[in-house]
Amino acid sequence: MLYRAKLACLLLLLLSGVLGGLVLSICPAVCSCSRGHRVVDCSSRHLSQLPPGLQHNIRFLNLSQNSLRGLEGQLSHYAHLRTLDLSYNLLGRFPSGLPRALWDIRAAGNQLRALDKNDTAYHWNLRVLDLSANELERVVFINNTLPSLHALNLSHNRFWTVPTNMPHNLETVDLSHNYLVQILLGSLDRLPRLERFYLHANHFSWVPEGVFERLEGLELLTLGDNPWACEEEENITRLLLWAEHTRAAVLGCPCYTSPTCGQAHLATPGGEWHFASYTEPPLGADARELGRGGLPPARAAVATSGYLAKSALLEPWMHGDRGVANGSGDQTLFVFTSTRSHGLSTSTTGRPRSATKKPNTGSTQSRGHSLHTQIVCSAVAWNLLVTVTAFKAS
Repeated sequence: MLYRAKLACLLLLLLSGVLGGLVLSICPAVCSCSRGHRVVDCSSRHLSQLPPGLQHNIRFLNLSQNSLRGLEGQLSHYAHLRTLDLSYNLLGRFPSGLPRALWDIRAAGNQLRALDKNDTAYHWNLRVLDLSANELERVVFINNTLPSLHALNLSHNRFWTVPTNMPHNLETVDLSHNYLVQILLGSLDRLPRLERFYLHANHFSWVPEGVFERLEGLELLTLGDNPWACEEEENITRLLLWAEHTRAAVLGCPCYTSPTCGQAHLATPGGEWHFASYTEPPLGADARELGRGGLPPARAAVATSGYLAKSALLEPWMHGDRGVANGSGDQTLFVFTSTRSHGLSTSTTGRPRSATKKPNTGSTQSRGHSLHTQIVCSAVAWNLLVTVTAFKAS
């Protein structure tokens, strides 16, 4: 009987170890994971498809600098995903079926040619969308969609006209380094919260009168490096008058009248805008420097650490008491080594012996060893139960 108990205990221990290993090591072999495997970095791994073995509750996924061509519907069941980086792959279209819980989508440096209305129609929680350094010629937004979007980067693409129907809560829009020649009158009137508008390095020669006047929250506008038609005095004079009197800072005043106009030159020392402030795209790496070769290792490390820092700021609960931190600062989601952490206390209560009952003939040492075996098996069984429960929950 004792032999069978030991054998059963050994089997439970082995099963517990196998399942515990599955719970504690759900991270694709080609990736690196941290914070309970909810932050996953699979960048620069020469991937042509989504790596297997991702947890369903991941929060951050970096797939940049790979050779991904399509992810249609493959990420839809990662309902907890907040940040997705698909930059510098080979995507020919915006992936369909992305999780609606996403806050931040980075898809710079791909081969996207268009953004259709259904691509973003249901992303109510999206805050940042970076589609820079693609081949976009048009984007279509549906009215009253993307209500949470605050930052939109469409720089280094192939736009000829400033997109219309842009989400009305935008605070930053980068359309620099395109082929823009016109802004349709009234197309910016629904952007009262827009603060930073980057239009430098385009092909503007003029803009309609009053096109910027409804941008009540505007703080910074960049107009430099455009071929303004300075000989058309009537049009350019109206633009210059607005630029000189607006409360916003205008960097790169048309016709080289001055590097900065607007109210920026009245700011207190140390608070002025400088012409060089927009030499790097504000929402990511400069495509002119990167080209299609990707980030150098040092820049990639900086970008990844920046994402992790951002993720940490946005998701403070990831640093809560759900796990135990190790020496590197990462967190382990499930820890079974400490019975105190699970509130497990093992006690034995002896059964009152009857005065008339004959005592067992086995030795005291044998009884103690049997009792110890039972206690160990009980602890292992409890550990196995908690492990299986956690595995199902993950």
